[in-house]
Amino acid sequence: MNVEVTDEVRRRAAVHAALADPSRLLIVDQLRLGDLSPSRLGDLLGLPSNLLAHHLRTMQDAGLVVRARSEGDRRRSYLRLVPEVVDSLNSPPAGLRPARRVVFVCTANSARSQLAAALWQQASVVPAVSAGTHPAAKIHPGAVATARRHGLPLPATVPRQLTDVLVDADFVITVCDSAHEELGELEPVHWSVPDPVPAANAAAFDAAFDEIARRVQQVSPQLTTAAPALPTPYRGGLR
Repeated sequence: MNVEVTDEVRRRAAVHAALADPSRLLIVDQLRLGDLSPSRLGDLLGLPSNLLAHHLRTMQDAGLVVRARSEGDRRRSYLRLVPEVVDSLNSPPAGLRPARRVVFVCTANSARSQLAAALWQQASVVPAVSAGTHPAAKIHPGAVATARRHGLPLPATVPRQLTDVLVDADFVITVCDSAHEELGELEPVHWSVPDPVPAANAAAFDAAFDEIARRVQQVSPQLTTAAPALPTPYRGGLR
């Protein structure tokens, strides 16, 4: 019996060929938690820019990695894994990371971070809260409506200032490019989720919800509860 070499087989072969290098496997491991700028990725892996560019070009050609322009600093881009490709590899995460609490951060703490914290509470035993670098007066009605459409309990809280919430033992995940770039010295995990507020329609909020829900399902198994630490207020300040 002849077995046909289909386009899908060729695609899978290209993916495995692209990952047949230790540095590219390390890139996958670094991007499992969240998105990174090329410069930050190079710093983490100790790779010179020309070698990193070669690896990323190989991975992009294989459909493993895509780039997205920052909504904050338009000169910056973020690298993210293509979820469908990575999920098909069935490879385990690099290792569990202890976390006392997850803090989701966006600028206004009115939509993405609120939805992320609520989704996380349903997926993980690690506690989660949310905060903003410049909190709004209230949760955006679009976020409330989105949570209701998806049957997600969304606490009726007032958006909070990050410096009033954050302590040194927290595991920070930014879900907003502007907040991530403002908090550069914190080096948090970053999910580059487009802001649904400017469009202010159900489709934009549902797209943000779906992206955050996917990220929560991908990342939550990688964190495990840490022993409670004495709450020490974060003293790093904001840029």
